[in-house]
Amino acid sequence: MSSRRSRRQSASSGITDDQIADLVSRLQQLLPEIRSRRSDKVSAAMVLQETCSYIRSLHREVDDLSERLSELLATSDNAQAAIIRSLLTQ
Repeated sequence: MSSRRSRRQSASSGITDDQIADLVSRLQQLLPEIRSRRSDKVSAAMVLQETCSYIRSLHREVDDLSERLSELLATSDNAQAAIIRSLLTQ
């Protein structure tokens, strides 16, 4: 990346190419699928695709856990449900 390009800022966001590269690198470190690969060379597009996939999987996991919790609360007696609710609000 040339120094001219690395300093270029997007007119609408005010963010430089270097800042974008840094943010993509940070995202890459957070993604288990990419982090486990041996190669350090991953395109920004791949990082963004994996980020979207990972967020979707986290949403599915939250939905699944919420459903399981709802089922647990529905099948528990009132005392158990109250304990679970109090733990969730802490």
